[in-house]
Amino acid sequence: MQNASMLRQCPLLVPQDLHGRVYDGFLSLQDKDFRVRINLPADLQLQNAKIQCSWPLKNALQGYQHILKQRLQHSPNLASFMMELKTILEAALKNTNVLQTPPAPQYYSCLVKDIEDLGWDKLLFVDTDFSTINLKIEDSCGREHLIKLKLNAKYPNEAPDCSIELPVPFAISWTPKSTLQNIYNQVLATLESLKDFWDALDEIDKNTWVLEPEKPTRSATMRRIALGTNVSITIDLDPRHPTMLPECYFLGADHVVNPLKDKLNSNIHLWDPENGLLQNLKDVLEIEFPLRSNLEKADFSMDCGICYAYRLESAIPDQVCDDPRCGQPFHQACLYEWLRGLPSSRQSFNVMYGECPYCNKPITLKLSAKRS
Repeated sequence: MQNASMLRQCPLLVPQDLHGRVYDGFLSLQDKDFRVRINLPADLQLQNAKIQCSWPLKNALQGYQHILKQRLQHSPNLASFMMELKTILEAALKNTNVLQTPPAPQYYSCLVKDIEDLGWDKLLFVDTDFSTINLKIEDSCGREHLIKLKLNAKYPNEAPDCSIELPVPFAISWTPKSTLQNIYNQVLATLESLKDFWDALDEIDKNTWVLEPEKPTRSATMRRIALGTNVSITIDLDPRHPTMLPECYFLGADHVVNPLKDKLNSNIHLWDPENGLLQNLKDVLEIEFPLRSNLEKADFSMDCGICYAYRLESAIPDQVCDDPRCGQPFHQACLYEWLRGLPSSRQSFNVMYGECPYCNKPITLKLSAKRS
């Protein structure tokens, strides 16, 4: 029923799964298409939905965020919310058209001069209005980065919006006399301050089997690294202090993971900021990481024993049977539904107790705050 209502309201917004939890596509208004993606939680409650907007849509809805949040809280279903979103967007576009004034003639001459001074070879994209500009920039290690700039009609008196994938907050310093070169220099200085951070993660990506993220961006601080079949370590590196011990979390059966935790705790004094991240992890955990030359990623990516898939939307199997003869992994959501359907299962606060679907040995599931 919801899919039919959504099709009438937004024919270009297409469901991406069978459960109606993910929609991706376009809203069409005033001969313009705005990209939008909506992720609903498992209970389909709108107040916990995540809405991802394209830059033009996000820009058009500036100043209306509180209204959208309010409508998310009170709309009875997604189709109703989308109808209200279209109404709000239509009003926003009308107000934008009324308030928008064309740039002064010197806007274009000033911008073209700024680009010439910076170098046309650094320009990747400019739209027909000369309001959106993408610049490429390379750090001292040869890593390429993308600077996205959105200029308004008052440039250079007002700073452009600047976006770049970084693991730390970034804001440009701007005066009416500033130019694109000033932005470029500020970004370059920030990139150089993050050199050690990216060097450490690049070494991890090159020499170990990273299970997550599959395609890490330059803003990602986390890596989940395979240690063996159904055993992995997740590290979360501090971008400002990349030589220090990162946050570490182990995933796997207790009989495999607990010795690793003990080694981490007992060998923490061996961590040497003068050594690289990978070497320190080897020294502290007293292990050698599986080599990319000897194994394939599929050797570590075992499917869920309930749904027989590796990736369930964005989740991967993160629950493992502790029995050494089993060790079967499961998605948390799949194991929760399985245990909930067993008469013998019981729950105490945020922990469920039951039997492994594979070996029938006792298995426990610690529930997330939302699910419990």
